[in-house]
Amino acid sequence: MRAYENLMRFQRDTEALAQVAGRLGWDQETTMPRGAADQRSDEMAAMEGVLHARRIDPRVGDWLDRIDDGALDPVGQAQMRHIRKSYARTMKVPADLAARIAKVTSKAQGQWAQARADEDVAAFLPVLEEVVTLKREEGQALAGQGDVYDAMVDDYEPEMTAADLAAMFDSMRPRLVALRAAVLAAEAPTPLSGHFPAGAQMDLARKLAVTFGYDMARGRIDKAVHPFSSGSGHDVRITTRTNELDPFNCFYSTIHEVGHGCYEQNIDDAYLLTPLGGGVSMGVHESQSRIYENQLGRSRAFTGWLYGQMREAFGDFGITDAEAFYRCVNRVHDGYIRTEADEVQYNLHIMLRFDLERALMSGDLQVADLEAAWNDRFAADFGYAVDKPSDGCLQDVHWSVGLFGYFPTYSLGNVYAGCLHRALRAAVPDLDDQLARGETGGATAWLRDTVQRHGGLYRPAEVIERASGMAPGAEPLIAYLEAKFTELYRL
Repeated sequence: MRAYENLMRFQRDTEALAQVAGRLGWDQETTMPRGAADQRSDEMAAMEGVLHARRIDPRVGDWLDRIDDGALDPVGQAQMRHIRKSYARTMKVPADLAARIAKVTSKAQGQWAQARADEDVAAFLPVLEEVVTLKREEGQALAGQGDVYDAMVDDYEPEMTAADLAAMFDSMRPRLVALRAAVLAAEAPTPLSGHFPAGAQMDLARKLAVTFGYDMARGRIDKAVHPFSSGSGHDVRITTRTNELDPFNCFYSTIHEVGHGCYEQNIDDAYLLTPLGGGVSMGVHESQSRIYENQLGRSRAFTGWLYGQMREAFGDFGITDAEAFYRCVNRVHDGYIRTEADEVQYNLHIMLRFDLERALMSGDLQVADLEAAWNDRFAADFGYAVDKPSDGCLQDVHWSVGLFGYFPTYSLGNVYAGCLHRALRAAVPDLDDQLARGETGGATAWLRDTVQRHGGLYRPAEVIERASGMAPGAEPLIAYLEAKFTELYRL
């Protein structure tokens, strides 16, 4: 047992250093002076070098050789499952490659933000080419004779493959396209209009965060170009953004990130700074943010409460009653931005990115041709042309920071959320009455107890099956969407 104790002590220090590295990333996107970008890239590369050295430390291999997993309890066995996998993967990636990726992605994030602000794709493509080249090299090192993209997906959704995802998306696409066509042919709800001061938005966003159970004593809310969450355990930070013509952008980005943040805050403290102390996969993580944002936050019951809160914050803003507000919140409309997409169309945005990044990693699509490929695919899927780069291939931060294989987990999270929502409705029969009072505790307590507190203890699919009583599948999500929007649009 001494080898296990020594390994876990060493692992906790590594996890602590990884949290420090994450804080550098948080700072880069929130409060770092713009002129510090080059220095920060060197700092992050140095930190990645330290982390990589710890992850391939010969002592780790020695401890692993001496540990009998079968002699451990289920928690210890789960810890070992994560550590053995991480060690095997890290050993395949040369230290200098890991450092180069950290350095170039730090640089690329700043160049992406500037290119996005300037609507200048050409200014971003050279550094993106560097990122893609390095990530292909990493993927090849990880995959060996296997599929490079599968190796990348496995970083975010263990045991999932591109073929599995493609089959799932192919089953979802026809029903989503049909629902989209029917809804867009119907009479649209009145859109929101008016001026909503940023300060008042942030005040209400903080109230929403607390309403959904986010612990502000162990977290904070800041503004960023692209909303995200960061950290785990007792330091979990989220960001949002404001648009004074569109407060829903702020409110639902906040609720979404709160779902991520609450997952991290609610993991059993016994797992703090261990491999079990974070979300088990990005798909499961996304299931929490999406069920908070959509099945709870966009429900008729909760929007009725939110309508009253907005009237208090902004006065009369032109929506006559709670039912009209519910229809406004769930309005299906043309748009370019994934994070602002309605529930009906969101997954179509993910399918576009999934196909493009697979092609980038295989070499079937060159970085120089990315903008044209994006624009052609968008026009084919949505029926209108991209108007500017920030609404097209520059809108997301993910590729600039090397997160290839990440995008499909967003749709997988929606699928998982569909399964969880069906079970939640059965477990909390008075859910709508609670939400109508602005009380989310029944829902969030169920999610905490069935999903969040376990952290990385179980495998991703096992987490969903244990919580929902069903193997993960797309049917509950599609059925929910068809029922909701058929009723809402009176189809």
